[in-house]
Amino acid sequence: MLVDWRSIWGPALTLMTAALAYIFDRLVIGLPNPAPVFICLVAFATASSGLVAGLVTAALSVLGTAVFFFNHRQMPGYELSDLARLLMLAATAAATAGITGLLRKRWIETLKSERRHHATAERLSAALDQVDIGIVLLDADTRAVFINRAFRDYFSLPDEKADTRPPFIALMYHGRDAGAFELPEEELGSFIAQRTEMMRAGDSTPINVDLADGQVLRFSCTALPDGGRMLSYTPVTDLVRSTDNPAFADHYRSMRGRHLRHAASLQHVPPLSAAE
Repeated sequence: MLVDWRSIWGPALTLMTAALAYIFDRLVIGLPNPAPVFICLVAFATASSGLVAGLVTAALSVLGTAVFFFNHRQMPGYELSDLARLLMLAATAAATAGITGLLRKRWIETLKSERRHHATAERLSAALDQVDIGIVLLDADTRAVFINRAFRDYFSLPDEKADTRPPFIALMYHGRDAGAFELPEEELGSFIAQRTEMMRAGDSTPINVDLADGQVLRFSCTALPDGGRMLSYTPVTDLVRSTDNPAFADHYRSMRGRHLRHAASLQHVPPLSAAE
């Protein structure tokens, strides 16, 4: 049979405190009423082991105080003031156990809820890493709190950079420096400024983003209730390229190979800084 030692600590400390207070008061030096110490022990026992342990500790506190006051004065027995103190201690100890027990219950429920949410978030993150749609979640300060695997692959974003919570503008600059966009260099600045403005405004108008490897992604921005943004990059290459001239097929295939070689070289690029 397993014994929950935590449930014993409160009552054990209460008995030890009562015994020491009685011995010191009788044999060493007179001590004041130890009731405040007992109240602390009731709160400790309830917080660590639950309401039952707290109520047991409260009962032992009243008993210990009653022993402490017995024959504490010149006349044997109890005076009316002693009985009043015992009643006040009993009420206070019971109230302390009840309030602390309620707070402990709420704390445990909150902790369980947070664990469930954490487990759900982990499952959702793992699921989003399996889809071919690039997904980025931004907080209200436009920092990336989640970047799925597809986005990292499309834009050759190393994990060590993605895990630093880079701002959206830094992700755009990384795509530029990685040569991910199929745009002339002189148009990249305007392109990044327009995408950033659309993101900040929460503009949900979908646009196509041509990548240097021949792929086409449909970018969409969704404003979230907390002020953040969800960015999605859906692959629509087959849909868009179906109208292209078949003579360019070899060109796009060669672009894909060049992009993959360029992505491998980016593993040595230094991590993004917040200043970017």
